[in-house]
Amino acid sequence: MVLGFLLARAGVETVVLEKHPDFLRDFRGDTIHPSTLEIMHELGLLDRLLQRPHQELRQIGAQIDDFSATVADFSHLPTHCKFIALMPQWDFLNFVAEQGKSYPQFHLHMQSEVTGLIEENGRILGLRAQTPQAAIEVRADLTVGADGRHSIVREKAGFEVVERGTPIDVLWMRVTRHPGDPNQTFGRFRAGRILVMLDREEYWQCAYVIPKGAFDDIQKKGLPAFREDLRAVVPFLQGRLDELESWNDIKLLSVAIDHLRRWSRTGLLCIGDAAHAMSPVGGVGINLAIQDAVAAANILAKPLRHGAVTDLVLNKVQKRREFPVRMIQNMQVFAHERLIRPSLGSRAPIHRLPRLLRLLQRFPALRRIPARVVGMGFRPEHVHSPDTSRTS
Repeated sequence: MVLGFLLARAGVETVVLEKHPDFLRDFRGDTIHPSTLEIMHELGLLDRLLQRPHQELRQIGAQIDDFSATVADFSHLPTHCKFIALMPQWDFLNFVAEQGKSYPQFHLHMQSEVTGLIEENGRILGLRAQTPQAAIEVRADLTVGADGRHSIVREKAGFEVVERGTPIDVLWMRVTRHPGDPNQTFGRFRAGRILVMLDREEYWQCAYVIPKGAFDDIQKKGLPAFREDLRAVVPFLQGRLDELESWNDIKLLSVAIDHLRRWSRTGLLCIGDAAHAMSPVGGVGINLAIQDAVAAANILAKPLRHGAVTDLVLNKVQKRREFPVRMIQNMQVFAHERLIRPSLGSRAPIHRLPRLLRLLQRFPALRRIPARVVGMGFRPEHVHSPDTSRTS
């Protein structure tokens, strides 16, 4: 959506296909980081975006047994917004779509599900999609797969996927929030259980971390046992966990970390999770995808206005974005193996914070480092593509 908006803004005729009739999906990735908010500022859209309902997270903290720890402090970031905005992704997508519609080159087609690619002589010339009315073909100088970790585009293109492996899955759910609840805390660790809680004012958006492939066994033990596990981590939710009436109220995210060996082939490019699936650790996935979109627009807008994009130009997008993606994935793998897996494997009470967290509490200035990594990444992008065709 962001790439379509930026290319249309630069005068490139652009079609965005969305398979659903609306954006009201349970996206889970609802954290809009300072890097993305800075892009909105550069586009002159920040004030309008922040008029949408959202919460502001200025620190990331953790509750480890009876110890509280602050992990990251965004107050020193060199950005206009020194916080993470918690905003439902459907609101963000609707906002970007509304901005796109002010450009005549922006065309959004809902209920258009991609089914295949159009290929001639080794070049991708567009794609096939199914709408409620009929099957259609959309031909284009460039086709971009931004359709997530289960990308149909990357599957049909035959891209080689390099798996990094991950020891965890995540169960997502909502529980009512009461005004007297403790202040928002990003992660809670207790007795071998990990629960991440996002304060959404009216409810807690909760992510319960489990060992990879353990959901079937959890279901066999029954919903009452699952509620008891949650209560053991967050006792103040006692009485509200009955809101989880069936397993339909609990969504499984099968966590994956992977990347494509090559992000492009002639006439085709993948970005975001379609090019590099991210773990939910740090909540960086949506923000890395938007960084990809900005970099792609910066590199591709001019060539697209003047004709077909060459393989050399497409390769520049991967070259630009591969380093920050790999660095974040390396840190996620480290967190899985050194922090999360050991925490899930031990039921023993914790009598002392890990050394790294003790350092962050003793020297608050060190909290700027994780804030920089999470909030901005390793190569934050800036908008250089032009605005050539704004209409009222």
